[in-house]
Amino acid sequence: MATGPTHAMSGLAAWAAVTAFAGTHAIGQLSPKTWVVGATLAAGAALLPDIDHPKSTVASTFGAVSRGASAAISGFSGFTYRLTRTKRDSNREGTHRGFTHTVVFAVLAGLITTAIVQTSQGAALGVLMFVFAGLAVRGIMHTWCPRRDAILITATSLGLTAACWAWAGDQPTDAAAFGVAVMVGCVAHFIGDAITEQGCPMLWPIPLGGKTWYPVAPPKPMRMRTGGKVEMALIGPGLTVVAVLLSAVVLFRVGAAPWLAQLDLPPELMAWIAAT
Repeated sequence: MATGPTHAMSGLAAWAAVTAFAGTHAIGQLSPKTWVVGATLAAGAALLPDIDHPKSTVASTFGAVSRGASAAISGFSGFTYRLTRTKRDSNREGTHRGFTHTVVFAVLAGLITTAIVQTSQGAALGVLMFVFAGLAVRGIMHTWCPRRDAILITATSLGLTAACWAWAGDQPTDAAAFGVAVMVGCVAHFIGDAITEQGCPMLWPIPLGGKTWYPVAPPKPMRMRTGGKVEMALIGPGLTVVAVLLSAVVLFRVGAAPWLAQLDLPPELMAWIAAT
C-alpha cells in the first residue's frame, strides 16, 4: 500500500479533480458545505479499504471499536477470497487487498453512504463526517503516539466536524454527491495500491488471465515502493499541490473562495476557473 498521507491526499485530489473538471451540474448543484463534507469523505474513503488489515494504521483509528470492525471485515474478506479464487490465483489468505480493494466495494460504500444520508436525520451526516475525518486524520498523522492517538484523533475529528457545521450552518447538502465522494476516495486508494509492487485486485470478480483476483498493476519498472523515494519526493508532494490548487478552483466556483478573483491570473485561466 502507499503510505497514509499519500492515500489521504490522493482522495482529496481526486474529489477536487472530479468536481473541478465535471462542473457543478454533473453531480448536483454543489453548496460549499456539500463540497467540504465531500472532500472529507473522499480523503477518509481513500484510507477505508485498508480496514481489512487489523494491523494497519487505519484499523487503530478509533481504538478497540475500529480494531473490532477491522477484524470482522478481515474475516469476511478472507472468506470471499477463498470462495471465489481460481486455481491461478495465489494461495494466500486474502484478508488484505481482498474485497475492500475492489470496485464492487467502492460502489457499495457509495450507495450505502447515499442511502444513509437520504433516509436518516441530519445527525447521520455529522456522524459520517466524524468517522471519515478520523480516517483522514489517522492517515495523515500516521506517526502519532499509538498509546494516545485514538483519543487525539477522536478529538480532532469532533473539532473538524463541529467547525464545518458552525461555518456552513444549514446550507443545503446533496446525498448523491457524498456517495460519489466515497466512491472516488476508494478508487483513488485502489490506483495508489496498483502502482506499488503488489498491485491491486480492483476489478474482481472479472476474470483476467484466469484469475478473479488479478492484481492490476503497470509494468514493474513503473511501480513504486511503499514509502520509497518516488512516493515521498514526487507522488505525495505532487498530489498535495494538485489537491490544493483544484480545491481552490472549486471553492471559488461555489462562492467560498472569492479571493481568487483578486489574483493576477491570465484571463484564459481565470475564465476556466470561473466556469460553471
